[in-house]
Amino acid sequence: MDTASHPPLARLHQASKQYGRTRALDALDLELRAGQVLALLGPNGAGKTTAIGLLLGLHAPDAGRAELFGLPPSSLAARRRTGVILQTAGIPDTLAVRELVDLARSYYPHPRPLDECLAVAGLQDVGRRRYGQLSGGQQRRVQFAMALCGRPQLLFLDEPTTGLDIEARQALWRAIRALSAQGCAVLLTTHYLEEAEALADRVMVIDHGRLLAQGSVEEMRARVAQRRIGCASSLTPERVAGWPGVQEARVSADGRLEIVAAQAEPVVRRLLDEDPALSGLEVRRAGLADAFLALTGPSAAPSHTPLAEQEAA
Repeated sequence: MDTASHPPLARLHQASKQYGRTRALDALDLELRAGQVLALLGPNGAGKTTAIGLLLGLHAPDAGRAELFGLPPSSLAARRRTGVILQTAGIPDTLAVRELVDLARSYYPHPRPLDECLAVAGLQDVGRRRYGQLSGGQQRRVQFAMALCGRPQLLFLDEPTTGLDIEARQALWRAIRALSAQGCAVLLTTHYLEEAEALADRVMVIDHGRLLAQGSVEEMRARVAQRRIGCASSLTPERVAGWPGVQEARVSADGRLEIVAAQAEPVVRRLLDEDPALSGLEVRRAGLADAFLALTGPSAAPSHTPLAEQEAA
């Protein structure tokens, strides 16, 4: 969806927030438009949750301003058009899933049908179970169903897939894509960078409350001039690491030689010259995770899901 012509549904303008001596946000600008999925990324303590808190009216900025639909975020009119999954949720353990979702529906004038909420979140089989009896992943899906029940035009998802298995995570991804296609704006924070890469139209990377970079996934990937080369080879990583242009060489858990290089072509030619029997050669360009690490440093290394899950997505 072309979002450039849409006015922003959510906006931070030069927003700053300080807790004691810690500056959580430092003059941050953020805009989110209809149909857009914006991934807000950063290491722990970067200010992501604070930014969401300002947009939800949970906190007031010390400087600058926050708006939802051009209104103060704490206004009822803005909140009724918004759905939220936060990292922590105080949900009663004793209520059944259907009761919880139906209760959330009662807060909205034109809610989504109960069975539709359960179906979108994949909860049809656990509707009568108590919330406290569910696994962590199932509880996360209940929170997603509750976030959807008011037909939100704007959805805040703060680490939404934590605790989900592969199948449930990919089902949630499909639901997010469908909502975005219908015009819902989504602000996503996640430590799974392949999740951001799969879903986001636009990425913002922040650290210590400041914007480091923003752009499309392709623009972010283009910031890192790297190629990743993989193959089955008898060559040792110690030997390959000394070649010109090779930044890193190692053996993966499944025994494959993995190489990071500024340029792929000369390294591939030398691999073939020195080990004509190598097989399974694969060359990939840098991903969003590489761009993230280049911006924030190796100490901010994000979580990764297994390669099989990335391929299945």
